[in-house]
Amino acid sequence: MDPAVVALASSGATTLVGAMATDAWTQARDRFAAWFGRGSAGQAEAVARELEADRAAMVAADDDGDTTLAADIAAEWRGRLRRLLAADPAVARELEDLIAEFAPGTVNEAVHNTVSGGSQQVVLQGRDVRGNTVNSVHNAAPSPSARPHTG
Repeated sequence: MDPAVVALASSGATTLVGAMATDAWTQARDRFAAWFGRGSAGQAEAVARELEADRAAMVAADDDGDTTLAADIAAEWRGRLRRLLAADPAVARELEDLIAEFAPGTVNEAVHNTVSGGSQQVVLQGRDVRGNTVNSVHNAAPSPSARPHTG
């Protein structure tokens, strides 16, 4: 088999299994399932169920200290990727796009926060936020220029 196909399949499987441990898993699962499904909603749903079952098994194994199952799952998906790429080399570019989208360090993980319990003046959320200053004055009387003019 073409070494480039083998390398791409390996990278795809590693990315797919790596995404199972991220907050972006649902998005990754749906995108990879659709890619495997090749336009068939039924096939995509079946792949999504398989991926979800593999993720659940991997999480359970990890909780039990089993670090080998992730490699076994990656090997299984690597084989499937190789077969799909061999059958239809035109899908390689799509797989490269998925790898770029979900590769470790590039995943744009969604964060959902709820702020409650009173009045918040400032809520700041970010990634790699540096050099910012947030000033606030609590319970300070308004300055004379901020008082309404009654005149």
